[in-house]
Amino acid sequence: WHRGLGARMVPFAGYAMPVQYDLTGALAERCRGGVMAEHLHTRGAAGLFDVSHMGQARLTGAGAAGWLETLVPGDINGLKPGRQRYTLLTLESGGILDDLMVANLGDAGLFLVVNASRKDVDFAHLRAHLPTALTLTPLSDRALLALQGPAAGAVMARLCPEAAALGFMGVASVLIAGAACLISRSGYTGEDGFEISVPADAAVALADVLIQQPEVVPAGLGARDSLRL
Repeated sequence: WHRGLGARMVPFAGYAMPVQYDLTGALAERCRGGVMAEHLHTRGAAGLFDVSHMGQARLTGAGAAGWLETLVPGDINGLKPGRQRYTLLTLESGGILDDLMVANLGDAGLFLVVNASRKDVDFAHLRAHLPTALTLTPLSDRALLALQGPAAGAVMARLCPEAAALGFMGVASVLIAGAACLISRSGYTGEDGFEISVPADAAVALADVLIQQPEVVPAGLGARDSLRL
């Protein structure tokens, strides 16, 4: 899908990632492609990033929030259903192993998103301390798409009004273009945005729907890094 849009692929954290695009046709009329153009388009409208390399997992069982608080400094017990929190995964010595997002899905447990280059280490660390009453389930069958930029809310209002109604760091299970998604109003650009966990076999179809929106272009790893500065 990425190569078909003119992506230049590079290795990153064991994955092939699009670093930038040479866009053509209708997409090129919105943005010519390249790191700077993709960066500016995301700042002015909306960029679609494939962040499926990130680690997704579900933590279930009675007392999951309290147990996770023994490994992170964030208030997980106080996290209400439908809300997400940014926190840090720490070592017994107090050092930081990784940063991560934790969402409270109510009866469905906690949803975790960790960094790609650290996910094997993170999941091993969690399992090493995991009580028998809890279950950690990596979600390797799910992709993760990030729609970022000031126009992201308007795009989601057309495609999924329930998602557009979320406040910052809100989380909901929704249908987008027929796909069962878990969406959060969050991201890493400083702009408005959404991160969309979607079944892997529905990711291409959903990405196609998103880039058909007039505000959206695909954006690569180069712009993702620059937008985080």
